[in-house]
Formats: sequence, C-alpha cells, structure tokens
Amino acid sequence: MDPVQDQYEHFPYPQRDPEDEAKRLVTGSPSGRDEINHFLFGGARDWSQPFRALAAGGGTGDAVIMLAQELADVGCPAEIIYIDLSSASRAIAEARAAKRGLSSITFVTDSLLDAGAHGPFDYIDCCGVLHHLPDPAEGFAALAKALKPGGGMGLMLYGELGRAGVYDAQEMLRTLTKKGESGSARVEIAKRLLSSLPDTNRLRRNPFIKDYQAGDAGVFDLLLHTQDRAYKVPEIYDALGAAGLDMAGFVAPANYDPDFLVTDAKLKGRLARLSQVERETFAELLTGNIKRHMFYCAPKDDGGADRLARFAPDMIPVLHHATVDQLLPLVEKQGTFSARREGLKITLSVPPFAADLLKLCDGKRSFADIQKALPNAPARDEFVRQAEQVYRAFHSINLMLLRKA
Repeated sequence: MDPVQDQYEHFPYPQRDPEDEAKRLVTGSPSGRDEINHFLFGGARDWSQPFRALAAGGGTGDAVIMLAQELADVGCPAEIIYIDLSSASRAIAEARAAKRGLSSITFVTDSLLDAGAHGPFDYIDCCGVLHHLPDPAEGFAALAKALKPGGGMGLMLYGELGRAGVYDAQEMLRTLTKKGESGSARVEIAKRLLSSLPDTNRLRRNPFIKDYQAGDAGVFDLLLHTQDRAYKVPEIYDALGAAGLDMAGFVAPANYDPDFLVTDAKLKGRLARLSQVERETFAELLTGNIKRHMFYCAPKDDGGADRLARFAPDMIPVLHHATVDQLLPLVEKQGTFSARREGLKITLSVPPFAADLLKLCDGKRSFADIQKALPNAPARDEFVRQAEQVYRAFHSINLMLLRKA
C-alpha cells in the first residue's frame, strides 16, 4: 500500500467524532458557500440552480460536510462527489453526513488524479492534499481538467515560512525511527522528541504550530508524514501557471498586502511600484507567519484573475465568520481597530459611520440601500468612498464578502 494512504488508514486526520455533528458545524476556508460566490462567481452565483462540486482528498470530511450543509440551507440542488484513498477517513466522513441527513454527497474511494472520471465540476475543493502528492503538478493539472467552463477551485497549501521548525523535526525523526516500525511506535518517539526540544529549537520557538496537540493523528500528520512540501508565494503562482490556472484571490488579503503592513511612507512608495506577485511575496517575507496559504483559482483562459467580486454601491455586504454584535465593539472606538492573525497585529482604519453601517448589514441590503436607510449619511460620492473603506478593512481579514443584489 502507498505509505501516504497507509498513514491515513491508521491515523485519519483531522480526528473527528460524528456525534459532534449534533453540536456544531465545522467551518473554515476555503469552500464556504459565500466565499465561493465572492471569489469565483463575482458574487452572482444563483444557488437555486444545480451545482456540482468535488471534495478532492476529502479526508474526514470537514470541507464536504460544511459545503453540503451550507448548500442544503439555501435549497441548492447540489451534487457533491467526495474522493479519498483512505477507507478509514471515508467512513468517518460518511458517518458525519449521515448524522446530518445530508443526501447530496456521493462517497468514492479513488485518487484525485482520476477526478476527471467523475466530472465536470462547477467547483473543486482540495484542502491540504496537493502538497502530499509525489508530483503536485500532476494533481494541479488533473483538477484543472475536471472543471466545467466557468468553474473554479478553492485550495490550501502549506506555507513554508510559517512552518518554521516542522521540517527540522521531520528530519530528526527520520534519523530516530526505523524503517518498518509501527505507526504507534513512531508517534511515541515523536512525542518524546517534542518533550525534549530545547528552548532554542525552531519548532519550540514557533508558537503557531499546534497541530501536534490534536492527538496522535495530529502528531503523525505534522511530523511523520512521508510526503510533505511547503510553498512560498512565487511557487504557488508557478504551480498555477503550469496548470493553466490564475489566482482569483488569497483568503484574508491583509496578510498578502503591504498596504496593511507597512506604515513608512518612503517604503510604501517603493512597494507601490511592484507587481501584485512581488507585493504578495514581500508581505509573506515580512510577516513570516503564514503556515497555510488558502486561495481560490480558476482557468486562465476562463477569466481566472477576474472572478473576484468587486466593490460597487449596488453590491450587498455579507458578514462572514462574524455577527454584527461581534464586530460593533471593534469599530465603536473612533478611527481604527486592530486584529491579530497568528500573532500578527494588523491595524485597520474605518470611517466614523462604520458602526451605523454595520448595524444595517443584514445580507439583503446593498451599500446603496444602506445609504438610504442611514439618517445622517454623507453625500453619495463621500458615502461610497467611506463604505469602500469599511468593506476593504473587514474583507482584508475575511470578515466581509460581497454578493450581487
């Protein structure tokens, strides 16, 4: 058996208990319904129409369960194919779907390299899988070929800089463990190594790598994986380009935009002359904390780089991963608020009426509708300028998306 497949038969990851479906829905990025609409369909997707999706390397089911549930919530006639080589992972994902009564998912034991046999798809999720393939380029190409015209993908790849210390530990464990040794024995050795790391060790000094705290499966996935690579921003663009894909957008763009990270005017002036890829590369090097790159992409010859919803007065702001009550305390103080992402403090500016605007964000009103409802709204041009500032601030940390009216 392939060693990666064997790993997930014995250590399905992430560890999930189907009984927990009664208590909560695991959500995240990519592959939320509103994110897909924002990043790939310009905010204009009609969810009353049929939608075919693929969870490629679906694991224990987080993405497929989230997407199936969110589509069911709006009555979308969806057909979702789950593919994974691990029968143990598939069993957990199937049990989770059964607990929720989700009937839109078809479960298949197969390789994502054969995705085309099950396509074509409006959308493909592939989260944390391509970087475990012997040849990731083969995976990118196979998924790209399985898309329908107008379709796109949400991907997650490991980030090299934010995983400081992980590959040092993997190398040490290859020295300490023996070929043919059982998985449980290797996990024990890994735990012993973790408890022995000195304060100077790069993994010990990296406070944002906590995967090994997620049980034995987390230890194995992080430190004992037999096939594992990480990416920097330019390498992501190279991989997409080789597969005929374009970047539609990174999730939480503040992490990739020097405008949110640099305050020195002279530096900002020099950065403004750089290309988008150069700016994103600079931002990744500057922050040093990106351990997972989450982004959306689409075929280059199918409007890939132009899929993202753009701010306009007739667009509807959609709060994402947050409620009005959670956001109001951030903006009720004048002018700025701060957000932290993996230890990075990002300071964002908002106009004085940001709180009043947020109170009217119900997922139905457009910005223009909100202006009409505000008793003391600025004149149209000034309102549009300030409303865009509110949107840009909250979208930068993935708390506001757009949908067409």
